[in-house]
Amino acid sequence: MPDTTTMPVTRTSIGRKLAMATASVLLFIYIVGHLAGNLKIFLGPDSFNHYAEWLRVAGTPLFPEQGVLWLARVVLLAALAVHVLAYVDLWLRKRRARRTRYRKFDPQVFSWTSRTMMWGGIAIFAFVLFHLLHLTTGDIQPDLAYEFQRGNPYENAIAGFRVWWVTGIYMVGVIALGMHLYHGLWSALQTFGINNPKYNRYRRPAAGTIAVLITVGYLSIPLAVLTGVIG
Repeated sequence: MPDTTTMPVTRTSIGRKLAMATASVLLFIYIVGHLAGNLKIFLGPDSFNHYAEWLRVAGTPLFPEQGVLWLARVVLLAALAVHVLAYVDLWLRKRRARRTRYRKFDPQVFSWTSRTMMWGGIAIFAFVLFHLLHLTTGDIQPDLAYEFQRGNPYENAIAGFRVWWVTGIYMVGVIALGMHLYHGLWSALQTFGINNPKYNRYRRPAAGTIAVLITVGYLSIPLAVLTGVIG
């Protein structure tokens, strides 16, 4: 149904886009913070394991052990749900009516990146699920000779990334994430009103640069293990 002036803003296309962009900002902050923490693996096992332990006990004694960690997980899950539901709703609206009063023609919208956002999102979801089962719960262990060590994430990561096809899965997942970030960043900037001809020419290169830096950062870890740079 087309948007009307009597609709609550949260039910309009603008409201959905704002909700999706806001959720994207929270997810982006997590992605950057997660990368910063994971890069500590280059500093050695003590630094990396200490970081993992800090995540587990952060906020104590004000919060119970892992309390802050679970709070962050709940916020991330909520942001992810809002992000996905808003996207699906907007996608369905576009299918019903290619034009709305809010949407204006933008050649960038028809880029091959934007057309693959849904499939990229599905690939990222599958990758995150694999990542959690691999390095968080230890349910997936590619190296049958290795026993998952709780409290020793450094050795778990080293053992996992030494398997070439595991590194391959991470590479595909991270590249999909980078493509998603590229489109999402410039799209979010537009949603938040940064859509001035004076700045538009910088919006896309800025999004691309940030996406590439994050992608390279995440790729550097499994590739460094696989090639023997660390571990």
